[in-house]
Formats: sequence, structure tokens, C-alpha cells
Amino acid sequence: MAHSARTDCPELPDFFLLKRLARDQLIYLLEQLPGKKDLFIEADLMSPLDRIANVSTLKQHEVDKLYKVEYKPIVSTSDQLCFLIRPRIQTVKWIYVANADKATGRFRRYKIIFTPQKVFPALLLYVTTDEWSFYLLPLDDDIISLELPEIAFCYCKLYIFQFWTVEEGEQKARQAEIGKVFLIDRDVDFVTPLCSQVVYEGLVDDIFKIKCACVEFGPDVTSSDKSIKVMLNSQDRVFNEIRNEHFSNVFGFLSQKARNLQTSYDKRRGMDIKQMKTFVSEELKGLKQEHRLLSLHIGACESIMKKKTKQDFQELLKTEHSLLEGFEIRESISFIEEHINRQVSMIESLRLLCLLSITENGLLPKDYRSLKAQYLQSYGVDHLLTFANLRQLGLLVEQQPGETLTVMESKVGKLVNDRTGGKLSDAFSSLAKKSNFRALSRKLNLVPKSDEEYDLRVPRDMAYIFSGAYVPLSCKLIEQVLERDGWTGLEEVTRLLNGHEFANDAQRIILVMFLGGCTFSEISALRFLGRERGKHGLTAHGDLTNVTGEYLPGF
Repeated sequence: MAHSARTDCPELPDFFLLKRLARDQLIYLLEQLPGKKDLFIEADLMSPLDRIANVSTLKQHEVDKLYKVEYKPIVSTSDQLCFLIRPRIQTVKWIYVANADKATGRFRRYKIIFTPQKVFPALLLYVTTDEWSFYLLPLDDDIISLELPEIAFCYCKLYIFQFWTVEEGEQKARQAEIGKVFLIDRDVDFVTPLCSQVVYEGLVDDIFKIKCACVEFGPDVTSSDKSIKVMLNSQDRVFNEIRNEHFSNVFGFLSQKARNLQTSYDKRRGMDIKQMKTFVSEELKGLKQEHRLLSLHIGACESIMKKKTKQDFQELLKTEHSLLEGFEIRESISFIEEHINRQVSMIESLRLLCLLSITENGLLPKDYRSLKAQYLQSYGVDHLLTFANLRQLGLLVEQQPGETLTVMESKVGKLVNDRTGGKLSDAFSSLAKKSNFRALSRKLNLVPKSDEEYDLRVPRDMAYIFSGAYVPLSCKLIEQVLERDGWTGLEEVTRLLNGHEFANDAQRIILVMFLGGCTFSEISALRFLGRERGKHGLTAHGDLTNVTGEYLPGF
């Protein structure tokens, strides 16, 4: 492929140690309820749990049956019930309401394991509570996740780990393996997750939904009547070579891979018995596995092609690029109107509206009213709440011609005089959020000049992840800091972003923490940046679920 890694990149820390620690702690907590027990698991914990401790591991520690929390009457006949849940009021209420044992005179023991934190005490005599401190889950060599759906626009805890070695009986600190840490709040860059993804892994997520580094391919991909769950990580050699590629390059690679695989199979012809025996024992199993994965990814590509063509994908990309460049705005609005009225996609229509609003620093009042009315007519008036939430977040607003800078300054001045900190923060959050995308785009050259043809087979910068039309703001910031070895010269950028700089050293392993989720396109861009600069990047995020196709809070 076009991407080749530098050989002088440092080795990444073994973050899979976190998975082993989480598994050992969970086993310890389960063993605190000795004997056979049934385990109830909250829905959004099932995938992370499967990555940490599979069914066979749980069975080895006296878990008899597994149930998904469905807020229905408990049907288990076990005398011991264990619940693995998030600290949510709704779920805790369900556990206590479902406990009809007292009325029937039955004695059972209950154990509630909260993750990541215990916030409710035990309220019944035979209920014990505990805490499974599961914060970071390694999804791949260079991706770790909090796997918290609520992390978008909410509170986040981040733990930075120091690695220690023991030498000659004394505890001696060694240099931290992670040299630079970037904490990026999602609202620093809303534009990137609103753009359609065109790298392979991003498109797989958009179409099939990657959950906890696992995807389920249906019959249209498997060419059978069964669905198959597939792990998508660097262990899949076929996927690892195409995951960061622009989709236009993927079919060519898979075709060549198929020809190479056929050549490897053809080596059997003319072999003697000894050579055939060696071939079967050393190569055949690997070739069959590669053939299976190759078939799945070819099937996934064909499915992506059908669905994206059906949705006039090229026209959609053209409109997005126009909005990013700030050209042909009226034509873009006409496309959005047609998109809404044809009811092509409810989510895509909202994404386009939000992208238009952010890139243009709000919609003209007449455009806002017209587009809102058309959307409500097409998709229902119950989406009035969606528009209210998006407006509050600054994602979809109308321009306020009467709101001058002087008026804003007077508001802030009045707030500063208020000595009550709570009132101050509440009032600040109520101020209209202004988008500085155009100014940031010019200063950081986020939209490359379009007078040159962009060769997606040999990308020259991170813009390849959006067909050469746009460099993600989040990733461009990191690139600039690395090039300047600090924030010198970026003072105006940090002012526009209302951000703060961090002190760091020159280590070549970098941790980028997205508070509020990130896209697979951004991960691909950071991998490209790491290869170009001989650095390794670790991407951590609150939750990868629904940050692109459905990244619209309040919807």
C-alpha cells in the first residue's frame, strides 16, 4: 500500500496490561459471592465485557447463566444473583422493583457491581454492592477507550499511568513512556465528525457499526444465510493493510491480494509428498484464514458501494467540500433542501445543516426558519426538541445581526462582577457559542488549495482522509505543535479555540485523548502523521460509538 511505517518508531507501551488487570479484578469481585450464581449484564457493557472476560472465563468462576438487563421481571431460579451495571438510577430501581423475594418469603443473595464507580449504597439486607474500576479498554495496539456512551458533552475522568521498575530491591522511577499528552474536547472541532468518512474503517463503521472493535457482517457480506462477528484490529492482516486507506484504493489492493493468494495456492502443483506435507503444516492454515478474511472484506466493500451509490454519495461529498471551502453556499443550501424533501436520510440531513451552520458561523434567519420548517415537515414536529438541543450546543444556530461584540463584552463584564461562581458558570454557558471555523481554516490551512490534483494513492498530507479537501482541525493542531516543538506562534489559534497549552518533553510516544469521542478518520490521520514523523500515537477516547453517522446529541 501507499503507507509505509518508519523503522525508527518507538515501541508502544503494553496497554493490554490494563485488560488483564480489569479481568483479574472482576474475577475477584465475582468470587466474593461464593457458589453458583447468575449474572445480569447491562446492554452497553456486554461488548466490553466480552473483550475482557469471555463466557468460558466467567463459567470457570461459578457463573452459571448470563442474562441481559432488559427491565423485565427476573426469571432466574438461582439463589444468588449478581448484577454488572452502570451507576444509573433506572437500572438500580429495576433491580429493587424486580426483587419480589420478600413478598414470597424467598431468601436470595444479591450483589451489585457498579462500573466504573459505585454511587449507590446497598438498600436491602441481602444486597451487597461493589465497584469494578474499569476505566480504559485497549481496542488495538494504539487505541484505548473509556467505552462510556455518556461521555459526549459530559464529565470525564482520565488517568495517566506512570510505569515503574524494581531494581536491586528499590523502587526506581524510570522515564515516562508517554512524552506528550493532548487533551482535545470534542467541541474544539465539531466539523470533522460532521463530515462523511471515506477511509475504509470509517465507512465500515458508518454502514455496519463497529462496536468495541467488533463488527457484525450480515448475509449480504458473508454470501450465506448467517451473520458473522469479526474482530477488526491489527491481528487481521488484510484489514490492517486497508483500514486507513481511502476507499478508492481498497478494491485495487484486494484484487491484487486475491491474485497473490491464488499464486500461493498454485504452489501445491508439482510438489512431492514431503513438500506437500510441509505446505499443509506450515502454510495452508494461514492461507485459508487469509482467504476467509479477504472474502469478507471484498463483500463489505461491495455492500458499501451499493449503499453509498444509492444515497448519491458523490453529490453529498461535493456539497460538504463546498461548505468547507466556503464556495457555492446557495447551491449547497439547495442540495440540503432537496435532501430533506426527498427524505434521503434523517441523520445526514441534520449533519449537513450543522455543517452549514458551523462553517458559516450560523445560518441567516430566513434560511434557518425555512430549513427548520422543511425538516419538521419531512421528519415530524417531534424534532423541535432536537433543534433546541443543537441550538444550545451551538451546532445549529441562526446568525444574530443585532448581537455586536460590544454587547457581548458588556454581558461578560456584568458576569465578572457577579461574585457567585455557580451563577457565573451557568451564565457563561447560556451565551451563544460562536464558530471560528473560517478564521482557523485560514490560519492553519485546513482546506488545501484545489488547483493541484491530489493523488490519493500517494497522499502527501492528512487531507487524504477527506479526498484531499480538508485536514481535520484536531489533527492539524497536533501536527503544528509537533513541528514547532511547542505552542510558539499558535497564540492566536489557542485564543480562537479558547484552549490552553500543556508543558511536555520531547519523547516520541504521544497520547491524544478525545473527550467526547473521535472518528476513525481522525485515527487514520494521526497514524499517517506518526508514520511521517517517526512517532507513535496512542488515541484514547470517551466512546467511539455514533460519533459520525449519528453524532447529534439530543436527537
